[in-house]
Amino acid sequence: MEQRRRILIVDDEPQITRVLRTSLSSHGYEIRVANDGDAALDVVSDWSPELIITDLSMPNMTGIELTQKVREKSKIPIIVLSVRGEERTKVQALDAGADDYVTKPFSIHELLARIRANLRRLPPVETEPVQIEIGDFQIDLAGHRVFVRNLEVRLTPKEFDLLVYFARHPDKVITHAMLLSAIWGPQSANQTEYLRVFIGQLRKKIEANMEKRYIQTEPWIGYRFSPGE
Repeated sequence: MEQRRRILIVDDEPQITRVLRTSLSSHGYEIRVANDGDAALDVVSDWSPELIITDLSMPNMTGIELTQKVREKSKIPIIVLSVRGEERTKVQALDAGADDYVTKPFSIHELLARIRANLRRLPPVETEPVQIEIGDFQIDLAGHRVFVRNLEVRLTPKEFDLLVYFARHPDKVITHAMLLSAIWGPQSANQTEYLRVFIGQLRKKIEANMEKRYIQTEPWIGYRFSPGE
Protein backbone atom coordinates (compact mmCIF):
# COMPACT_ATOMS: atom_id res chain seq x y z
CA MET A 1 0.00 0.00 0.00
CA GLU A 2 1.37 3.42 -0.99
CA GLN A 3 2.29 5.60 1.96
CA ARG A 4 0.25 8.77 2.27
CA ARG A 5 2.07 12.10 1.99
CA ARG A 6 2.30 13.95 5.31
CA ILE A 7 1.10 17.56 5.57
CA LEU A 8 1.29 19.83 8.61
CA ILE A 9 -1.35 22.57 8.89
CA VAL A 10 -0.44 25.51 11.13
CA ASP A 11 -3.35 27.86 11.91
CA ASP A 12 -5.11 29.09 15.06
CA GLU A 13 -8.55 29.25 13.41
CA PRO A 14 -10.41 25.98 14.20
CA GLN A 15 -12.82 26.37 11.27
CA ILE A 16 -9.94 26.66 8.81
CA THR A 17 -8.02 23.69 10.20
CA ARG A 18 -11.22 21.63 10.26
CA VAL A 19 -11.96 22.36 6.59
CA LEU A 20 -8.37 21.70 5.55
CA ARG A 21 -8.09 18.48 7.56
CA THR A 22 -11.33 17.13 6.09
CA SER A 23 -10.61 18.18 2.50
CA LEU A 24 -6.97 17.10 2.36
CA SER A 25 -7.62 13.82 4.19
CA SER A 26 -10.32 12.97 1.65
CA HIS A 27 -7.72 13.41 -1.08
CA GLY A 28 -5.36 10.89 0.47
CA TYR A 29 -3.06 13.05 2.60
CA GLU A 30 -2.11 12.33 6.19
CA ILE A 31 -2.73 15.47 8.22
CA ARG A 32 -1.56 16.90 11.51
CA VAL A 33 -2.54 20.28 12.92
CA ALA A 34 -0.63 22.77 15.07
CA ASN A 35 -2.25 25.90 16.50
CA ASP A 36 0.91 27.98 16.82
CA GLY A 37 4.52 28.12 15.69
CA ASP A 38 6.03 26.45 18.74
CA ALA A 39 3.73 23.45 18.40
CA ALA A 40 4.49 23.34 14.67
CA LEU A 41 8.24 23.13 15.30
CA ASP A 42 7.64 20.21 17.66
CA VAL A 43 5.63 18.39 14.97
CA VAL A 44 8.31 19.08 12.37
CA SER A 45 10.90 17.55 14.70
CA ASP A 46 8.86 14.52 15.75
CA TRP A 47 6.80 13.70 12.65
CA SER A 48 8.86 14.98 9.67
CA PRO A 49 6.02 16.27 7.47
CA GLU A 50 6.62 16.52 3.74
CA LEU A 51 4.87 19.89 3.36
CA ILE A 52 3.72 22.71 5.65
CA ILE A 53 0.70 24.96 5.17
CA THR A 54 0.87 27.93 7.53
CA ASP A 55 -1.09 31.08 8.33
CA LEU A 56 0.80 34.33 8.93
CA SER A 57 -1.04 35.82 11.92
CA MET A 58 -0.74 33.52 14.92
CA PRO A 59 0.01 33.93 18.64
CA ASN A 60 3.61 33.86 19.91
CA MET A 61 5.20 33.35 16.48
CA THR A 62 4.17 34.64 13.06
CA GLY A 63 4.09 32.45 9.99
CA ILE A 64 7.08 34.33 8.61
CA GLU A 65 9.07 33.64 11.79
CA LEU A 66 8.04 29.98 11.62
CA THR A 67 9.18 29.81 7.99
CA GLN A 68 12.56 31.28 8.89
CA LYS A 69 13.06 28.79 11.74
CA VAL A 70 12.09 25.82 9.56
CA ARG A 71 14.40 27.04 6.81
CA GLU A 72 17.35 26.99 9.21
CA LYS A 73 17.17 23.18 9.27
CA SER A 74 14.95 21.95 6.44
CA LYS A 75 14.09 22.40 2.75
CA ILE A 76 10.53 21.13 3.25
CA PRO A 77 8.03 22.93 0.97
CA ILE A 78 6.10 25.68 2.78
CA ILE A 79 2.82 27.16 1.51
CA VAL A 80 1.56 30.32 3.20
CA LEU A 81 -2.24 30.51 3.41
CA SER A 82 -3.29 33.98 4.56
CA VAL A 83 -6.05 36.57 4.36
CA ARG A 84 -3.38 39.19 3.73
CA GLY A 85 -3.11 39.47 -0.03
CA GLU A 86 -1.07 42.62 -0.58
CA GLU A 87 2.08 42.18 -2.63
CA ARG A 88 4.39 43.47 0.12
CA THR A 89 3.28 40.70 2.47
CA LYS A 90 3.68 38.06 -0.24
CA VAL A 91 7.20 39.30 -0.94
CA GLN A 92 8.08 39.15 2.78
CA ALA A 93 6.84 35.57 3.04
CA LEU A 94 8.66 34.42 -0.09
CA ASP A 95 11.79 36.26 0.99
CA ALA A 96 11.65 34.41 4.33
CA GLY A 97 11.76 31.08 2.51
CA ALA A 98 8.16 30.20 1.68
CA ASP A 99 7.69 28.32 -1.59
CA ASP A 100 4.15 29.44 -2.37
CA TYR A 101 1.41 31.86 -1.21
CA VAL A 102 -2.35 31.37 -1.37
CA THR A 103 -4.79 34.10 -0.31
CA LYS A 104 -7.92 33.43 1.77
CA PRO A 105 -10.68 32.88 0.81
CA PHE A 106 -9.24 30.12 -1.34
CA SER A 107 -10.39 27.41 -3.70
CA ILE A 108 -9.60 23.95 -2.36
CA HIS A 109 -8.92 22.82 -5.93
CA GLU A 110 -6.32 25.55 -6.38
CA LEU A 111 -4.74 24.67 -3.04
CA LEU A 112 -4.61 20.99 -4.01
CA ALA A 113 -2.89 21.93 -7.26
CA ARG A 114 -0.33 24.00 -5.35
CA ILE A 115 0.25 21.09 -2.95
CA ARG A 116 0.80 18.65 -5.81
CA ALA A 117 3.21 21.03 -7.52
CA ASN A 118 5.26 21.54 -4.35
CA LEU A 119 5.30 17.84 -3.45
CA ARG A 120 6.30 16.84 -6.95
CA ARG A 121 9.81 15.46 -6.79
CA LEU A 122 10.44 13.52 -9.99
CA PRO A 123 13.32 11.06 -9.51
CA PRO A 124 16.04 11.44 -12.11
CA VAL A 125 16.00 8.87 -14.88
CA GLU A 126 19.08 6.72 -15.23
CA THR A 127 20.29 8.59 -18.29
CA GLU A 128 20.08 11.98 -16.56
CA PRO A 129 23.39 13.27 -15.17
CA VAL A 130 23.65 13.73 -11.42
CA GLN A 131 25.70 16.88 -11.95
CA ILE A 132 25.53 19.84 -14.30
CA GLU A 133 28.80 21.56 -15.18
CA ILE A 134 28.34 24.67 -17.27
CA GLY A 135 30.45 27.80 -17.42
CA ASP A 136 31.29 28.96 -13.90
CA PHE A 137 28.76 26.58 -12.36
CA GLN A 138 28.86 23.08 -10.92
CA ILE A 139 25.42 21.86 -9.76
CA ASP A 140 25.09 18.65 -7.76
CA LEU A 141 21.52 17.55 -8.50
CA ALA A 142 21.40 14.73 -6.00
CA GLY A 143 22.99 16.65 -3.14
CA HIS A 144 21.29 19.99 -3.93
CA ARG A 145 24.66 21.78 -3.82
CA VAL A 146 25.84 24.61 -6.04
CA PHE A 147 29.37 25.86 -6.68
CA VAL A 148 30.18 29.09 -8.52
CA ARG A 149 33.84 29.29 -9.52
CA ASN A 150 34.47 26.46 -7.02
CA LEU A 151 32.89 28.39 -4.13
CA GLU A 152 29.77 26.81 -2.60
CA VAL A 153 26.59 28.89 -2.62
CA ARG A 154 23.69 27.93 -0.37
CA LEU A 155 20.30 28.13 -2.06
CA THR A 156 16.73 27.55 -0.91
CA PRO A 157 14.82 24.74 -2.69
CA LYS A 158 13.04 27.11 -5.09
CA GLU A 159 16.23 29.06 -5.81
CA PHE A 160 17.92 25.75 -6.59
CA ASP A 161 15.07 24.71 -8.91
CA LEU A 162 15.30 28.04 -10.72
CA LEU A 163 19.05 27.74 -11.22
CA VAL A 164 18.75 24.16 -12.51
CA TYR A 165 16.09 25.27 -15.00
CA PHE A 166 18.31 28.13 -16.15
CA ALA A 167 21.33 25.81 -16.43
CA ARG A 168 19.34 23.46 -18.64
CA HIS A 169 18.38 26.35 -20.95
CA PRO A 170 21.54 28.48 -21.18
CA ASP A 171 21.65 31.63 -23.31
CA LYS A 172 17.99 31.31 -24.23
CA VAL A 173 15.21 33.78 -23.49
CA ILE A 174 12.88 32.21 -20.94
CA THR A 175 9.53 33.95 -20.48
CA HIS A 176 7.98 34.73 -17.10
CA ALA A 177 5.17 32.28 -17.80
CA MET A 178 7.59 29.47 -18.72
CA LEU A 179 9.55 29.89 -15.49
CA LEU A 180 6.47 30.16 -13.29
CA SER A 181 4.84 27.11 -14.85
CA ALA A 182 8.03 25.04 -14.63
CA ILE A 183 8.81 25.88 -10.99
CA TRP A 184 5.43 26.57 -9.38
CA GLY A 185 3.00 24.89 -11.78
CA PRO A 186 0.61 26.18 -14.51
CA GLN A 187 -1.75 27.70 -11.93
CA SER A 188 0.96 30.22 -11.01
CA ALA A 189 1.70 31.48 -14.53
CA ASN A 190 0.60 35.03 -13.65
CA GLN A 191 2.27 35.30 -10.23
CA THR A 192 5.14 37.47 -11.43
CA GLU A 193 5.90 38.75 -7.92
CA TYR A 194 7.30 35.28 -7.18
CA LEU A 195 9.94 35.78 -9.85
CA ARG A 196 10.92 39.26 -8.68
CA VAL A 197 11.64 37.90 -5.22
CA PHE A 198 13.39 34.68 -6.16
CA ILE A 199 15.38 36.05 -9.09
CA GLY A 200 16.56 38.88 -6.84
CA GLN A 201 17.62 36.41 -4.13
CA LEU A 202 19.31 34.12 -6.64
CA ARG A 203 21.23 37.00 -8.21
CA LYS A 204 22.53 38.17 -4.84
CA LYS A 205 23.85 34.72 -4.05
CA ILE A 206 25.40 33.62 -7.33
CA GLU A 207 26.68 37.05 -8.34
CA ALA A 208 28.13 38.02 -4.97
CA ASN A 209 31.64 39.46 -5.43
CA MET A 210 31.41 38.78 -9.17
CA GLU A 211 31.92 41.38 -11.87
CA LYS A 212 29.46 39.73 -14.24
CA ARG A 213 25.70 39.30 -14.23
CA TYR A 214 24.68 35.71 -14.93
CA ILE A 215 20.92 36.36 -15.08
CA GLN A 216 20.00 38.98 -17.66
CA THR A 217 16.60 40.67 -17.64
CA GLU A 218 14.72 40.72 -20.93
CA PRO A 219 12.33 43.66 -20.39
CA TRP A 220 8.63 42.70 -20.42
CA ILE A 221 9.52 39.17 -21.54
CA GLY A 222 11.59 37.22 -19.01
CA TYR A 223 15.21 36.31 -18.38
CA ARG A 224 18.32 34.92 -20.05
CA PHE A 225 20.96 32.85 -18.20
CA SER A 226 24.57 33.31 -19.29
CA PRO A 227 26.72 30.88 -17.23
CA GLY A 228 30.11 32.25 -18.28
CA GLU A 229 32.86 30.55 -20.21
